[in-house]
Amino acid sequence: MSRLRITTALLAALVLGNMSGCAMSGGGGPIRQFVDDATITAGVKAAIVRDPTLKLSEIDVETEQGVVQLSGFVSSADSVATAASVARTVKGVRSVRNDLRLK
Repeated sequence: MSRLRITTALLAALVLGNMSGCAMSGGGGPIRQFVDDATITAGVKAAIVRDPTLKLSEIDVETEQGVVQLSGFVSSADSVATAASVARTVKGVRSVRNDLRLK
């Protein structure tokens, strides 16, 4: 019985090791995409904070597969355009959906 448990444990370790190796390979799977999107979102937020005419508290940023969506309510039309322009400068951004609205 002890030998069966050891064999089962070894097989389980091999299967799990192979599965995790596939997920961690540089193939660009869902885990990698999530990390990339989170990095892009953080970069866009940082760029918004650096711009003195924008307020991060007014702008929500979400990223999916490199597409950044900006939403929220800002105080001027210039802020709408500036936020989109700033977001486009961040590395990894494929496109920007600007859903910002005026207050």
